[in-house]
Order: sequence, then C-alpha cells, then structure tokens
Amino acid sequence: MAAINHHRLTSQIRLAGIILALTILAPVALAANLPKDRADVLYHSYDGGGIQINGPSVLVRKNIKNKVSLYGNYYVDQVSSASIDVITSGASAYEEERTEYSLGADYLYDKVIISISGAQSTENDYEASTASFDISQEFFGDMTTLSLGYTHGDDTVSEKGNESFEAELSRRRFRLGINQILTPKWMLGLSAEAVSEQGFLNNPYRFVHYLNSDGSAGSQKERYPSTRNSDAIALRTIYRLPNRASIRGEVRNTSDNWAIKANNFELRYLQRYKEQWTLQASIRSYNQSQASFYSDLFEYSNAQEFLARDKEMSKYSSLTLGLGVYYEVERKWWSHIDRTTINLQIDHMRFDYKNFRNATGRLDGSSAYSPGEEPLYSLKANVIRFFVSVFY
Repeated sequence: MAAINHHRLTSQIRLAGIILALTILAPVALAANLPKDRADVLYHSYDGGGIQINGPSVLVRKNIKNKVSLYGNYYVDQVSSASIDVITSGASAYEEERTEYSLGADYLYDKVIISISGAQSTENDYEASTASFDISQEFFGDMTTLSLGYTHGDDTVSEKGNESFEAELSRRRFRLGINQILTPKWMLGLSAEAVSEQGFLNNPYRFVHYLNSDGSAGSQKERYPSTRNSDAIALRTIYRLPNRASIRGEVRNTSDNWAIKANNFELRYLQRYKEQWTLQASIRSYNQSQASFYSDLFEYSNAQEFLARDKEMSKYSSLTLGLGVYYEVERKWWSHIDRTTINLQIDHMRFDYKNFRNATGRLDGSSAYSPGEEPLYSLKANVIRFFVSVFY
C-alpha cells in the first residue's frame, strides 16, 4: 500500500537529510565555487504511526580540474507498515523496499554554476524518474546570487494484485531564488516555486467512508482530480552570532488549486563548541487547511465528483523538535584526507489531525463509537539521521 503516500514521505525524509548534510557548518557567505570532493555514508530511520522506514545512503562527489563536479547517490528505504491507512482499507501489514539511484554534474564557468541531475527510484508498485536543471550566477561584487531551476518527473503507479491497473503521473517544478548578503554576518534569501502535476494523483489502495441509510459505514475507492497546481514562496535568513554561533530561520507559505493552504515556520540554532563540536537545536511548526473534496465521512455513496479521505488532505498541524551533534575528527588521525565529520540528528514529530478520525473499527462495527464520532487521530514519530562525511 505504499504507492504515492510512501513515495512522498520518503522523499521528504531524504530531502531533509540532504539539506542537513549540505548546511551543517556552512558559512554565511556564498560563492561561485564547486562543492568539495566528498563521500557521505548515511543511515536514516523513521518510526511513527505504525510505519517504520530505514536504510542506508551513499553519496560520492569528485571534482575534475576545478571546473566540473560529478556525483552519484545510492539510497534505500526498507519499509514495514501497519499504519491506520492500511488498517482502515482492510489490507494487511506489508513490507517492501524502495531503491533510488541518482547522478549529477555541476559545471563552473566564471561566476555561473550550471547543474544537471537525474534520478530513478523503484518499488514494487511505484516507479519514478526525475531530471533537473539549475543555473545560478553571482552579481554585484558576489553579494547577490540569482538561481533558476526546473525539474521534470515521470512516474508509473501500479497496484499489487491488479495486473490490469497501471497509471501515469507527470510532474513539473519551476523555481526561482535570490540570496543577498546584507552584512558580513547576515544573509537573506527569497525563493518561489510552482509545481504542476498531471495524471493519477491518488492512491489505488485507499478508500473513503460514507454513511449507509441504517447508520453503518460503507466504503468506496477515492477519486481525485487529474491535475494539481501549487505555488510556494519562502523567506530564509542566516545570521552569525557572537561566540561562533549562528541562527537560521525560514517562513514558507504554500497554496494549491485543491484549496489547500499551508504555512510553516522553522528556526535553527547552531553553536560551535571548542574546535571540534557543533550542537544544533531546531523547531518547526506546520499548519494546513483541508482539500476541497476531503471528508472523513461522506453523507452517502458518490456524494460528489471527487472523493478523498487521505489524512494528508485533511486539516492538520505538526510540530517538530530537533537536536543535532556534529563532531569533526582531528586530522592527525586521518592525514590522507582533508576533513571528516561524524553527524547525528534526531527529530521528534507530532501530528494532530483536526478532522480525520481514528476509525479503525468503523467498517466492521467493532468500534465503541458511532461512525463520525470516533476520537480525532494523532501520531508521534521519530526521525534519526546518522552520517559520516569525508572530504578529500
């Protein structure tokens, strides 16, 4: 039952890990320089809501004549799920594995960096291929950086046990960003993104619930629109504090044509301790409204053209608290390499759903509550990312 929801969840975890690896100990100033030669070995783990996801990732990057930087990444998700989505659909707990391969290159010309990349991921009922192009250039004495990017993805959705079902999904993502160094200690960034998706956008395993005339609950498969357009704008800032500390903040707002509006706020504090240790504390809050065609319990069968009961389409909020510890190994132990860091990041997440109910006994009548009166659902999850970075 992984399909689209598992693909989205693991993509978010993977992106968070990549951002973490690239930003830890990064200076405030930006420059048109290629990334350093490095190798990263990552272990990631997610545990919450009846879902466990874990696996390794390996990234290797190598420069050629200080003009081209090549990299490759291998990423694995091993999934075990007995989530509320599985239970309320009548399915059994499942286990599966998702693998992803990606390759990319960055080319430096004067103050311009051109980046291209591609990725291919496979699991037993979902395949995704993605290609990206980005370009950035510095202006005004290297104080301003403008970036443009485009990503195109083609996915294939299938359904276990139904050989006749196969659907396509096309994704296009446009992005624009500007970073401005305001002072030697302060940087401000503004970015905008537009996403267009077309094709099969719901989960082939998921059902909605509705009331029968006798007061019991029935079920039928979800039906989503075949297109979705969303826009996001984000403001980010980094400020270097005294005593080798820095603070980073982000405010992001998103809206789409399904009537979902979301905003999140994130704050990170980093403190360098002695010469080898860096500590980080973070907090992130997220709030969203529901999709226009979402309902926890519809009044009757085929109540409207489009039907959704995915909890990620409901109204909900989340809060994430994070702690990180990063250690830089002394060079005397690794004389043949430039730098080695050992990094651990732990995030605790809580999700509170405002109109999605814990209806695990709704369809078979085993619940002590009448349909539509069950308690609201919430879950807690922990995300662990442990990685070693070697710069050579």
